[in-house]
Amino acid sequence: MHPAIAILEFASIAVGIEAGDAMVKRAPLGLIQSGTVQPGKYLILVAGDVASVDEALAAGQEIGGDAIVDRVFLPDVHPDVVTAMQGDRSFGEGEALGVIETATVAAVIEAADAAVKGATVTAAQIEMADGLGGKGYVLFGGVLSEVQAAVDAGVGALTPAQLVASVVISQLHDEMRDDVVASPFFWERVHGGSP
Repeated sequence: MHPAIAILEFASIAVGIEAGDAMVKRAPLGLIQSGTVQPGKYLILVAGDVASVDEALAAGQEIGGDAIVDRVFLPDVHPDVVTAMQGDRSFGEGEALGVIETATVAAVIEAADAAVKGATVTAAQIEMADGLGGKGYVLFGGVLSEVQAAVDAGVGALTPAQLVASVVISQLHDEMRDDVVASPFFWERVHGGSP
């Protein structure tokens, strides 16, 4: 578990690759993951100690300039956000489900972190980029009042341009809960596998 993470999203794949190279040359990092995402963007995720991530982010921004679509720097990322980013898809039997949908991956990570720090909820699932046209969404489970507080905190961390939508659903139906916890991709749900 790294104490800090940062994400840079680029409109240019070439500039993203150049920025990633500058980032790993500038500071020692515990993790760097990068690659293309829909629709034709380049994404870099770095993690490590706060000072190194901050330095790497500065290097990426220097190279990225106007090609940067969005960014987030979380010097004290909540562990639940990291777990949800890694694919945890369960959100227990809470009485409510909260959803925040964002225009970018960086924004969904920022919203998720603010939400779990602002309320007692489970960050159940974070879906990012591929298969979503570059967007992201995060699901929260818990007591209705806490889920509402989480969604409010997450939305409050975003600009209007970053937010696509947010909802709080009380007493999510069991059949819908099963579908939400399963694969988010319609093709896989209908056909039982990848296209």
